[in-house]
Amino acid sequence: MAISLLQLSSYVAFAIFIVAVLAKWRKWSSMPIHLRWELYPVPHEKGRSEYGGSYYEEPDWWTKPRETTLAGELKDMLAEMLFIKRAFEYKRDLWIVTYPFHLGIYLILAWLALLFVGGLTEAYAGLSIQSTHPWSQLIYYLTLLTGSLGIILGTLGCIGTLIVRFVDTGMRKWSTPLHYFNLLFIFVVFILGAYAWLTVDNNFSTARAYMTSLVSFGSTDLPQLNGVLTAHVILLELLFVYIPFTKMSHFVGKYFTFHKVYWDDEPNLRGSHIEDKVREVLKYRVDWAAPHYVPGMTWAEEATCVEPWGEKKEACEVK
Repeated sequence: MAISLLQLSSYVAFAIFIVAVLAKWRKWSSMPIHLRWELYPVPHEKGRSEYGGSYYEEPDWWTKPRETTLAGELKDMLAEMLFIKRAFEYKRDLWIVTYPFHLGIYLILAWLALLFVGGLTEAYAGLSIQSTHPWSQLIYYLTLLTGSLGIILGTLGCIGTLIVRFVDTGMRKWSTPLHYFNLLFIFVVFILGAYAWLTVDNNFSTARAYMTSLVSFGSTDLPQLNGVLTAHVILLELLFVYIPFTKMSHFVGKYFTFHKVYWDDEPNLRGSHIEDKVREVLKYRVDWAAPHYVPGMTWAEEATCVEPWGEKKEACEVK
């Protein structure tokens, strides 16, 4: 069977999403070393993170091996990513709406993964997900649970987040039109999905059949999609294409924000790779305007040729 235009657009959207996410990851991973400062507590400090301690406490710390724990970092990072920990601690009224919103998105991603597994099962194992087989029953009910809860929580959370941005004076001041557009875009995708779920696809059998047609590359029948389902698929594809090129791709940056910025306290010792990275950054020339340095100099020249109050030393010249 030939691949339809809608199926082709799904392949293209997914490919763009993966390539764009990988490109962003590569870009962020190759960026220069960040500003070197210590922000404590650092979760990878073995035995010290609980009280905000540091390996610098040890006499002659530079002569001793560091003891770190990746588990400490993962625990804190997962608490932020899965439960929006910092919003809960510092902005509870926002957390009340943004957590259901994010949880709804996580559940929809799990739903898509389960549709994928179900599609593989039907296309290549010859096992109907709606049969009484234990594996089929497991995938069927997990799909039903994640999809239903994801739609409900995501839709309500999206509405709540929009309301908070309008009502909260502080948030309204720094909310740009793009913030509202992104939320409205996601809301439209959710509301179309909710309408399709409630009216024509209560058990997600049509969604699974479409996924099966995708994973089988057109060798299985393409289900009949009405206008609402077709619009939902197209908008979902556009959302996947759109996300990596916006600030909504911050999920990619969590690792760099935490592991490479907040918690990177590796010492800058003579002859270390950190020293090499710092030396490289010091060669960069500054070309933006500010009163406290001389444009055109490298960072190293700025450090040696500009007085603390911003006045250039007479012996310094811009090269």
